[in-house]
Amino acid sequence: MSDDDQYRPDGVRLQKVMAAAGVGSRRACEELIARGKVRVNGKRVTQLGLRIDPTSAIIHVRGQRIFLDDKHLTVVLHKPVGVVSTMSDPEGRPCLADYVTEYETRLFHVGRLDTDTSGLIVMTNDGELANRLAHPRWEVPKTYVATVSGEVPRGLGQKLKSGIQLEDGLVSVDNFVVKAVNQDRSVVELTLHSGKNRVVRRMLDEVGHPVQSLVRTRFGTLFLGHMRPGTVRRLENEQLAQLMRMVEL
Repeated sequence: MSDDDQYRPDGVRLQKVMAAAGVGSRRACEELIARGKVRVNGKRVTQLGLRIDPTSAIIHVRGQRIFLDDKHLTVVLHKPVGVVSTMSDPEGRPCLADYVTEYETRLFHVGRLDTDTSGLIVMTNDGELANRLAHPRWEVPKTYVATVSGEVPRGLGQKLKSGIQLEDGLVSVDNFVVKAVNQDRSVVELTLHSGKNRVVRRMLDEVGHPVQSLVRTRFGTLFLGHMRPGTVRRLENEQLAQLMRMVEL
């Protein structure tokens, strides 16, 4: 391995870096390396003498990303209705930045929710994570619960799964569940991976059931759960690792 791009003659021994990150004692870290449980920049490592650059190396132990300092920050916000999905607003409207003032690092928001939609939105200071979560290549699933006008007919789910032609292309849902129906409105849950602007509202409007209210309840491996509007939660440990694994970080 000393001949490839993992090796840094002036770097720090891998087991020392792992121990400093809290993986375990240096001896325990050496055992993990020897057993092939450690990857550096995507490559399995078994060489105990390997030296790395701790400022740039991406290390996974048993498939879970470890962070070499406490600078990484990823949070989820339950965005309330009326808040714009930007980090600043020239018109002075409430925006995402208003909810993360306690953090000094610059945060990127992943995608957008329109002003009238509430729910889960991710913010991170990891630019690569933000890019991958937003990129169509990774097909990150998002789940929404919508209250719509009218009584939803049988067969609508299959129609949405087959695809609806919008002005910017064909879109479809991965899953569709009717939660409640009465004569003047219905509650539906739909999952899709499209990141098109206002796609849920446009799809449902196209099939004759305009959205009255909309909330995103899931983003990738993350769920809104019992978070109240306006609350922020920092992701750590396994929740953060799961999100990273989904986009191969």
